Amino acid sequence: MYGAYSAVRDGTEEWQGAAGVADVGTGRPTTPQMRHRIGSITKSFTAVAVLQEVAKGRIALDAPIGRYLPDLVPGQRGRAVTVRMLLNHTSGIGEYAPAIFPTLESIEGNRFHQFDPRELARLGLAAKPTGEPGQAHHYANTNYVLAGLLLRKVTGRSPEAYITDHVIRKAGLRHTYFPRSPQLTGPHAMMYEAAYGLFQPPRDFAVYNMSWAGTAGSLVSTMADLNRFYRALLGGELLPAAQLRQMKTTVPIEGSKVRYGLGLFEMPLPCGTVWGHNGLVPGAMTWSLSTADGRRQMSLGFNLTRYQKLDAHDKPQYGPIDAAMDTHLVQAMCGTGGHLRPGAFGDHRR
Repeated sequence: MYGAYSAVRDGTEEWQGAAGVADVGTGRPTTPQMRHRIGSITKSFTAVAVLQEVAKGRIALDAPIGRYLPDLVPGQRGRAVTVRMLLNHTSGIGEYAPAIFPTLESIEGNRFHQFDPRELARLGLAAKPTGEPGQAHHYANTNYVLAGLLLRKVTGRSPEAYITDHVIRKAGLRHTYFPRSPQLTGPHAMMYEAAYGLFQPPRDFAVYNMSWAGTAGSLVSTMADLNRFYRALLGGELLPAAQLRQMKTTVPIEGSKVRYGLGLFEMPLPCGTVWGHNGLVPGAMTWSLSTADGRRQMSLGFNLTRYQKLDAHDKPQYGPIDAAMDTHLVQAMCGTGGHLRPGAFGDHRR
C-alpha cells in the first residue's frame, strides 16, 4: 500500500493519522487532511437530497420513476420501478460502466471525456436487467444517476448544486465538493490504479473527469468531513425522523452480512451494528462508518486500488493489506484489539 489516511471520532474526542506516501515519484508523505475522491459514498449524499424532497412532499418514495422521468424511463419499466428501488438498488436496472469502460485501456481513454448523465442513464437502461423490479438488491450506478436526474426535474437545479446547498453546507462540511474540472483542488495524494497487476507499474488517475460517475460517485472530501457528515445525518440534523427511518430500512445483499438501505448500508461488527458506505474509483478507495447514534465515526482513505492478486477464478485474493484494513476498521469502531476472520465483509468492497 502506498499511502493511507484516517480520522476517528468518539464524542468530542478525535484522532487523525496518515502513513506512507502521497506521491511515489517524489516521496511526498501523506497527511490526514488530504482531499480524496470518495466514490460511491456520494450515494449517501444523493439519497439524503432525494429524501429531503420526499419530506417536502415533492417526491413520493414509492411512486414510479416514470411519473417524474417519463421520457427517460417510459412504459412498463417506468411504472414498475419506484424511487425507493433506485435508492436501495432493487430496481433491476443494469450498470452502464461496462459500456463506457469496455477495455482496460478505455480507463485511460476516458480520462478527459465529458459524459452527459442522460447518456449514462440510457446506457444503463439499455443494459441487461439484473432482475425484476423490487426483487433483489443488485448494485448499479445507473440508479443514482437517475436519482440525480430526478432531483434536477423536481428542483429545477443541477443536482450537484442542490446537494452542495442542502446537504454539504447544511452538514457544515468545509472540504467536500463536486469537482468542476479533472483536477483536484487542495492538498491531495496521487491516486494509483494497479488493475490487479495489469498496470505495471500502477497508473496515476488523480487527474480525471468524474462526469462518468456524477451523482453516483464523483464527490471529493476529507476523512474528517466524512465523519462530520455521518454524525450530522445519523444525529438527525439533515433529515426528519421519518425519512431517516426510511433511509435505514434495509434489504439483504446476496453473499454478504451487509444490508443496504437508501444510500446507506448496515454492517455487523464484533461490537455491534454500524452504518455508512464505501467507495471505489480508479486509484482511490474509501470507507466511512458510524455508530447508529452518530457518536463514533471512522473514515479511511488510501491511494492504491485493485492491488490484490487474482485467484484461478479471477477473483481478488484476501491478503495482508485487506487484513490490516479490516483490523483498523474494527479497532477504530470498537475500541478493541479484535480481528475479523478473513473476508468477513464478504464481497462488499466496491
